[in-house]
Amino acid sequence: MPTPEPAPQAESDDATVTGGDGRGPGERARSADPWEQMPEDALNRAGVGADRSGSDDAADATGSEPRDAEKAKDTGSVDADTEDTGTTDTATADTRGWADFLPSPLFVLTLGLAGFAGWLSWRAIELEWAAEGTSVTPLIPPLFILLGWIVSVAVHEFAHALAAYLAGDRSLRGGAYLRLNPFGYRQTFGGLVLPVAYLGLGGFGLNGPPTYVDWDAIPGRGRRAAVALAGPLASLLLSAVLALTVSLLVPAGQDSVNWAISSLAFLAFANMTSALINLLPVPGLDGYHVLAAFQGSKWTAFVAANGLFCSIGVFAVLWLPVVRDLFDTVMYMLFELILPNPTIPGMMFHGKLLLQFWNN
Repeated sequence: MPTPEPAPQAESDDATVTGGDGRGPGERARSADPWEQMPEDALNRAGVGADRSGSDDAADATGSEPRDAEKAKDTGSVDADTEDTGTTDTATADTRGWADFLPSPLFVLTLGLAGFAGWLSWRAIELEWAAEGTSVTPLIPPLFILLGWIVSVAVHEFAHALAAYLAGDRSLRGGAYLRLNPFGYRQTFGGLVLPVAYLGLGGFGLNGPPTYVDWDAIPGRGRRAAVALAGPLASLLLSAVLALTVSLLVPAGQDSVNWAISSLAFLAFANMTSALINLLPVPGLDGYHVLAAFQGSKWTAFVAANGLFCSIGVFAVLWLPVVRDLFDTVMYMLFELILPNPTIPGMMFHGKLLLQFWNN
């Protein structure tokens, strides 16, 4: 039987290379750094290297899809996945976006404390704590009025911010103004401290200037005017709700010295004065921004820089005894004409005395 010939060995380029170190081709291949043996285009993408053109042509000749087509398919699938992910993220962001308009926990806490102080005022609990026959200076009703006024200020500024957001100013989204948090205002002094001081010292309501609104982001004169009027309208609505509540609690022809009712009546007075005073076309007030909407950005820039000082100037004028007495008289006459019970202005005055207890 003939002896089978051994299988021919595959030719190798290394077989023709002789090394100076005396090692054979196989030994040199095993000892060489594998990164040095890697082709130059090995790290390139498919179909990019020049040496791969032959394989691409061969693929075309055999009827298979070119690598560029495969790459296009892969890219298309990635883009589709990215588009789906973007849609999901947008839907999730829209869902979470409603939290940007939810009332702040601090506002809810303030509202709850105001309700509790109102209940204590209704019960006149301080009279039960004091000894019989002892003169009592009520301190809970002023606290009730103060907390109620802070809530009123938050509602006034929320109306401005909501109208501005709907008109095109997106910078307020998720901020303290849209979440009814007066303790987180950008201008805390002008937005919260001054209105509280105005009420305590002057006995009337007055809000600070809405300098936090980006008026340049709101297109159209009508929209800017609507944003400026939103705050006074909110205060007017609050005054109407409070006055209606007092009218239901105290029917026509009757009077009441209940601390809670008098406090609610005075809060109606404070919100009404805030609405009417802010309609004046004076720098630092909302009425000025109505005019600024039709005049140009220079008017708005002036209020942004000097609105706080102008607001203090308006309060100083109204704080003069002659002006203040005349203003209070006109407001009380207005409520007598509007409300069915003519004794409610007297309750408002009683509430003012409860707030300014240091003058009693």
